[in-house]
Amino acid sequence: MASCSCRRKSAAPGPSSVVEALQAALLAAIPEARLTTQRGGAELVLHTPREGLLALMLTLRDAPGLEFAQCMDICGVDWPERSERFEVVYNLLSLTLNQRLRVIVPASETTPVPSVAAIWPAATWFERETWDMYGVVFEGLTDMRRLLTDYGFEGHPLRKDFPLSGHIELRYDEERKQVVYEPVKLTQDFRSFDFLSPWEAMTTLPGDEKIHLNRVEGPKP
Repeated sequence: MASCSCRRKSAAPGPSSVVEALQAALLAAIPEARLTTQRGGAELVLHTPREGLLALMLTLRDAPGLEFAQCMDICGVDWPERSERFEVVYNLLSLTLNQRLRVIVPASETTPVPSVAAIWPAATWFERETWDMYGVVFEGLTDMRRLLTDYGFEGHPLRKDFPLSGHIELRYDEERKQVVYEPVKLTQDFRSFDFLSPWEAMTTLPGDEKIHLNRVEGPKP
């Protein structure tokens, strides 16, 4: 009778244990790291000032146990009520260890953030997009051009104080036979609404004034 041996598969580590392992590795490599979690502890976030950003990113990329070889994207967040109203968010991926990390750096309109394009060349695209949408300046970025808007665009569309209608509109002028830029002009004035239903707001109907003129008199008793 042939004997069979069964191996019990070990349970895959849960999200909390993965985050805890990454947190331990980060604190071992960067003891002063300020870490928080998001999404109920499933995501680890590292907060850092601008001054030490490049040294930190090199450590995250090269240190054993971290090895965040890819910068997946860079984006901005606008907090108008803060003195440093912007946050620059870096989402990093370690393919070797299958780990993800979010790095957040505060910034303002007048405080440049060091460019990480020398560490991850693909960051050039993301930094240009963040500059275009939020106006965050990246020090050392050699290709500081708008990416999603036109060269003559005014302002930064993802700021929370940017007007929904924009500042300038683009249209084709049939008489001049060319594309022209003009200040935005609203086609009609804003109207005020009383938020009543059509039946409640309409106190009279067209033709009500004629009801007595065409009334058919009934027989008198």
